[in-house]
Amino acid sequence: MPMSFSDLSSKRLSFHLLLEKILCADRNAIGNMKRKVLFLTHSAGFVHDYLPAAQETIREIGRRSGEFDVDAFGDCSKVDWSSLKDEFKAVIFATTGELPMSEDEKESLIDSIRSGVGFVGIHNATDTFYKFPKYGEMIGGYFSGHPWTQEITVKIEDNNHPSTEHLGKSLRVKEEVYTFKDWSRSRTHVLASLDNSSVDLSKGNRPDNDYALCWCHSYGKGRVFYTGFGHFPDLWGEEWFRKHLLGGILWVMNLR
Repeated sequence: MPMSFSDLSSKRLSFHLLLEKILCADRNAIGNMKRKVLFLTHSAGFVHDYLPAAQETIREIGRRSGEFDVDAFGDCSKVDWSSLKDEFKAVIFATTGELPMSEDEKESLIDSIRSGVGFVGIHNATDTFYKFPKYGEMIGGYFSGHPWTQEITVKIEDNNHPSTEHLGKSLRVKEEVYTFKDWSRSRTHVLASLDNSSVDLSKGNRPDNDYALCWCHSYGKGRVFYTGFGHFPDLWGEEWFRKHLLGGILWVMNLR
């Protein structure tokens, strides 16, 4: 029996619905691929106690938000740096020392960020690649000391950024406070800084007494976010800190 017009139309409709489902699945798969985050915890210098908690927390906030998946590496030699910008939406460093990467690999990292891959530096990420000036330029500066390990008052300088919008005007937190060299407020956007009245300022090492704790800026087509918080493992369980990290990660990925 010849196929009726209604049968043909029904089959065409079913085909188009199936095709749309396939295309939708492909779009979702592509979207998820673009939201992979690389988290590197390679320590070529001092090994921080917080790193296991950090890996667990970064995975969890990605999973809870539904915005990204995490590929975590403790060894930079396991990363294909040449394909970074094709595989990952952002890179997170919680690293120390002169990482054993070739010049080409280091250039691939910088080129990827310039091309639009987001970069998040956590605490000791500024204690990394002193002999590779492009890294210091990208992240904003280098670690120069930690004169205060105590409870401090933090001034929130920008309440509109996703990483600080929930923090009010100030907060109290116990932290190992990093100070920085080759850093200038004029080259970045400060989100949070030390309230100098909460410490013995004579222990500081900057003539201008400008002690930023968190900042962000553009780097080529990419975005860079750095937070000096995170030294103590217990902090990684604090909800305000998790929101702080999530806001920074989403911002560098242009999702906020």
